[in-house]
Amino acid sequence: MKIVFLVIGKTSERFISDGMSIFESRLRHYGKYETLVVSDVKGGAKMSSDALKIEEGRAFKKYLLPGDRLILLDEKGKQYSSRDFAGQVQKWMNSGPKRLVFVVGGAFGFSAEMHGIAEGKLSLSSMTTSHQLVRVLFLEQLYRAFTILNNEPYHND
Repeated sequence: MKIVFLVIGKTSERFISDGMSIFESRLRHYGKYETLVVSDVKGGAKMSSDALKIEEGRAFKKYLLPGDRLILLDEKGKQYSSRDFAGQVQKWMNSGPKRLVFVVGGAFGFSAEMHGIAEGKLSLSSMTTSHQLVRVLFLEQLYRAFTILNNEPYHND
């Protein structure tokens, strides 16, 4: 099984790219991992937020494959403790998907269609976080989950 982290738009700040690189390299230790960057929607700045979410959803769907389990990072998603998230990641992996795909949407979130095809929604906080900064936060939590699942000394209770 492969874990895919699907994001829209290039990472604009070097400190975010650097943080992502650190955790991406650590995650590869646990198996197949890949970050896929979907190009920004052309003319998106001139679109309404609803139209932009629809176009971003269409762009995301081009990267999805049959057998994927799709999890949206969404502020209205379920919140977990780090240990509970590790357990949920294990459940998702054990359920047999070919790929476990985590998606960070654009600044306005996801279209109704993306919400409809997702099998789960995950919130890292009830606070709103930049769709760029959340990349590092999520990768750190995913790495933490794998260290918990492998009984490695990273997470402290």
